[in-house]
Amino acid sequence: MSDPAFQPQTVLDLWFPENGFWDSGETFRAWIEERMHGGMDHTICTRFEEMTIAGARGTLDHWANTAEGRIALLIVLDQFPRSLWRDTPGAFAQDIKSNLLVLEGIRNGHFAAIAPWKKLFYIIALGHCEGPDHLDRIALMDDLTETVIAEMPPHLAQLGDQLRAQNARVRAVIERFGRHPHRNPFYGRVSTPEEEAYIATGDFPHVKSPAARA
Repeated sequence: MSDPAFQPQTVLDLWFPENGFWDSGETFRAWIEERMHGGMDHTICTRFEEMTIAGARGTLDHWANTAEGRIALLIVLDQFPRSLWRDTPGAFAQDIKSNLLVLEGIRNGHFAAIAPWKKLFYIIALGHCEGPDHLDRIALMDDLTETVIAEMPPHLAQLGDQLRAQNARVRAVIERFGRHPHRNPFYGRVSTPEEEAYIATGDFPHVKSPAARA
């Protein structure tokens, strides 16, 4: 059953505002910083709680019928829970579904049809989801990243090295541990001594720092 109270354009307007954030490296970095380091937490928790729950219940699945609807649904499933249910298993509960959306979107042409800054969230979702195929998905991340870099305007080309470096950070963690160890306390998983030492560093590829969230 669909939920007519929620529309994908509401998500797109929030996440990808038509304010020219892509016009310079400075504004683009500020846009990324706001979304990746906690700047959207208050908005998501106060305005998008019901939509996030609806997405988790599957009542927004019909959004994936279009390329723009699919990226809106991916934001609701992969990004919003990390703000709304931070530091709980719920933050990661939609990761598998998000990855299925990503893989289907690559196959059916939806990925190719959207702007490069929207494509970034396909790549992020692939790195978030734990599982036995994680390294294969990281290889796909690398391929998609090169597509995104090639499509970026020339004045954003310098972001390519940052994207590659982030992928490498994710790969290093998964090659070493086979999972994201910083999630162990939230899942009730027992950490190995090596994982405990890693967790103690507080430096994880996908975690927004407490200072940034304050």
